[in-house]
Amino acid sequence: MTFPKHLTAALLLAASLPAAAQVRQETLLTSGWKFTKGDQPDGAKPGLNDAKWQTVSVPHDWAISGPFDGKNDQQVVKIEQNGEKEATLKSGRTGGLPFVGVGWYRRQLNVPALGKDGKAVLLFDGAMSDAHVYLNGKQVMAWPYGYNSFSVDITPYLNAKGPNTLAVRLENQTESSRWYPGAGLYRNVHLITTPGAHVPLWGTYLTTPEVSAASATVKLKTKVEVPAGSPGLVLYTALLDAKGKTVAQANTPVVAGQEVEQTFTVASPKLWSPETPTMYKAASMLMAGKVIQDKYETPFGIRTFKFEKGKGFSLNGQPRKFKGVCNHHDLGPLGAAINVAALRHQLTILKDMGCDAIRTSHNMPAPELMTLCDEMGFMVMEESFDEWKSPKVKNGYSQYFDEWSERDLVNLVHRDRNHPSTIMWSIGNEVPDQSNPNGPAMAKRLQDIVHREDPTRPVTMGMDRYADDLKYGIAAVLDIPGFNYKPRWYADAYSKLPQGFVLGSETASTVSSRGVYKFPVVLGKEMRYPDNQSSSYDVEYCPWSQIPDIEFAAQDDLPYALGEFVWTGFDYLGEPTPYDEKWPSHSSYFGIIDLAGQPKDRYYLYRAKWNPAQPTVHLLPHWTWPGREGQVTPVYCYTNGTSAELFVNGKSQGRQTKAGPGATDPQTRYRLQWKDVVYQPGSIKVVAYDAQGKTIGTEEIRTSGAPHHIKLATDHTKLTADGQDLAYVTARVEDAQGNLCPDATNELRFAVSGAGTFRAIGNGDATNLEAFQTPQMHAFKGQLVAIVQAGSTAGAVQVKASAAGLKDGTLQLATGK
Repeated sequence: MTFPKHLTAALLLAASLPAAAQVRQETLLTSGWKFTKGDQPDGAKPGLNDAKWQTVSVPHDWAISGPFDGKNDQQVVKIEQNGEKEATLKSGRTGGLPFVGVGWYRRQLNVPALGKDGKAVLLFDGAMSDAHVYLNGKQVMAWPYGYNSFSVDITPYLNAKGPNTLAVRLENQTESSRWYPGAGLYRNVHLITTPGAHVPLWGTYLTTPEVSAASATVKLKTKVEVPAGSPGLVLYTALLDAKGKTVAQANTPVVAGQEVEQTFTVASPKLWSPETPTMYKAASMLMAGKVIQDKYETPFGIRTFKFEKGKGFSLNGQPRKFKGVCNHHDLGPLGAAINVAALRHQLTILKDMGCDAIRTSHNMPAPELMTLCDEMGFMVMEESFDEWKSPKVKNGYSQYFDEWSERDLVNLVHRDRNHPSTIMWSIGNEVPDQSNPNGPAMAKRLQDIVHREDPTRPVTMGMDRYADDLKYGIAAVLDIPGFNYKPRWYADAYSKLPQGFVLGSETASTVSSRGVYKFPVVLGKEMRYPDNQSSSYDVEYCPWSQIPDIEFAAQDDLPYALGEFVWTGFDYLGEPTPYDEKWPSHSSYFGIIDLAGQPKDRYYLYRAKWNPAQPTVHLLPHWTWPGREGQVTPVYCYTNGTSAELFVNGKSQGRQTKAGPGATDPQTRYRLQWKDVVYQPGSIKVVAYDAQGKTIGTEEIRTSGAPHHIKLATDHTKLTADGQDLAYVTARVEDAQGNLCPDATNELRFAVSGAGTFRAIGNGDATNLEAFQTPQMHAFKGQLVAIVQAGSTAGAVQVKASAAGLKDGTLQLATGK
């Protein structure tokens, strides 16, 4: 079936027009907000004088500005999933930031004329937390879970001739989280207006049931809301490729009360994968004769995947294993307020490491993350809950589970089921209900809800109570049994469970501080030191976890192991294990990348394993150790070469070769180690070789002299002048020869001028109490990162960093449309 020419042209034109010219209008409500902390009895009333409230932009995290204090949300708890036997005082568990309490937001809402049967809908991508939404003094919606998206039809509450006052009350309880949750309208708020007949929010469901190199079948189901008395309607849909070319089309009459089902065939489809994240778009127009009633777009990708007993996972017919990380939602120095440039920055770093999958720990992600995963090529495990009925914290999700879990799951699935990046749904993480005889029934109920709303994807969860998971049967219920920190039990699980595969849903939990090295170098569980830091030799871990090498070996040796999701990709605010009882630690040590976005040594261990296409040669530790002369100072090399030779001050320390499968010590399979090197000032150099003996790369580290200057470098020099784009500027304290001074702690001061502004700063130190929002901070291990935000007009941006006794560092950026 084909379009009439005028309708084909109209459809293509509609797909290309800006939002303001559309029949459907969607506006981000970013500006014009007033905010105050603390309860306001009259906060919802239109006549309230809010002139003295703070003027803010949304997304907004009202707690990230601090100050840090160990008394903020102190918790006396026994963390059962960590194996604790008694309750102790946890001072930095939720980040030491003042997120507890009530916050109010207000703004005037200008709604376009709706006409007969028109509708206005507010969509909240997330609001932390217990949101109560008011329009013109009346409550129109309440939604407790701070991580989920929700919407409300405000049409009945509008003043037709205006003005309209929108108000939102949010409240965070004490002991409601195990990490920093953020506070406020930290995700976007949308106003969506539609005419009479229209496609409702999340009104399409697109699947690709048959895929081959020759063709793909695409099925699109579309809901249409049709007011009484509407004329005959037809839904016209064109599938557009990445260049905007029509590759298939259909037109289907609309029957009131029924979904419109359309089927397409795409010849020679370009398949979506992490390596080739090709996107298509279904552009639909709802027509009454030649009059456009509504337009709706559904981005999608064409791909197929399988989980097969005894074989594992395959994507587009190619076997592969997930090389994934778990990430919390905060963006380090930016807090929880969503920013697309910050998300893209994180994903770019992970992509270079070879990461191809994200687990949204332990909650619904921001929709912007899902769009970026589609476009950049990351497979996603979308997770929903950290608690079911049994609590982990006093005021956690368990208080809402019975009433809200189905609604929360339905919203998540409806919002995100068209994303090709979404590969599986997770219904929970380490829930205590694993040890409840009713746990399997709860899991089945949640899994059935997901299957009802999306039969195309499997369901998993992160389980940590292995004996109970098998004893009570919850592991057998799931489509995919996901185990946290159980590589030694994979074979046993495979032999006893019906699925025929296992997933490392959370792995490693190795702890380290960037640039910190502890001696002697020993494999250690729950190691603690007076400086509240952990060793970057990557040999320290938690009572329940392992070093990366053990999981690597299990994944390499077991064909039925589906892959892993490492805890975590980035450090995050809160949960400062192993120092959660010792202030001032207030951010995690688990990250492969620190809180400021600087890779730790462990980054290169994973890169060497996960990104074989790019050579990796990385040496550690640094080589500036005054007072250690003559003492044993082991040297490690992380490389995807098979062997390497180390030189100290030009003298060979021998050539090491990686061990093969079956090695008693898994470290010898993935790391090259010279354990008996004696420190003398000078240099260390490594030359790495592939299996054929060809050099793949070298690295040399020299002993540094006194701090001399600041060197600035950035992830990119050209920014979009949209008021949101970011540049991450790394500042290094170097000696006169350009060597990093690894123990420098100079206070660096930043000045940003021109077409950009200073946004935030971080040094990656989990004990640092300096504010992220002021343009100065002490370097940690010789480095820190300043974040510069583009303005809304094109031009040059000058960045200068200065410190007493050091030569300034300067950098120029450019912004443009």
